[in-house]
Amino acid sequence: MNTADHDNTNLFMGLALELAHTAFDNDEVPVGAIIVQRRNSEVLAAFSNQMRGIQSSIAHAEMLAIQKAMQVIHNERLIDCDMYVSLEPCPMCAQAISFARIKNLYFAAEDKKSGGVLNGPKIFDSSSCHHKPEIYSGMMAEESSELLKRFFKSKR
Repeated sequence: MNTADHDNTNLFMGLALELAHTAFDNDEVPVGAIIVQRRNSEVLAAFSNQMRGIQSSIAHAEMLAIQKAMQVIHNERLIDCDMYVSLEPCPMCAQAISFARIKNLYFAAEDKKSGGVLNGPKIFDSSSCHHKPEIYSGMMAEESSELLKRFFKSKR
């Protein structure tokens, strides 16, 4: 990754973390996701979790961002796009990322309990997976993890 790519990665992951803070403030599990078009670094979609807000168990930040980005580019494939998310996607979101053909997946913190990429069922390693994005993890992981810990501690 060259310096410009690294700078953009930090910028976009920072935006995903801002969205995670928004989710926290809205009493949602603090996860934020954005989708960026690679050719021009345009943010096509940016969402935080909204499961409680819209009363939908599938209103994960990643799912909402994928749907919106597809609407913006008028295509069911996000081939020229990257996703930045503050937490390792769950199996549902990982499968949607595969179906959407997202090129690169960047995420901050691993999700040892409910992840679907490096942990859990590892969706992209399954023989039924038709597309595997390039995966980059760990950037800004500490900030994301601390926010999640604070959220869940407040629920106990």
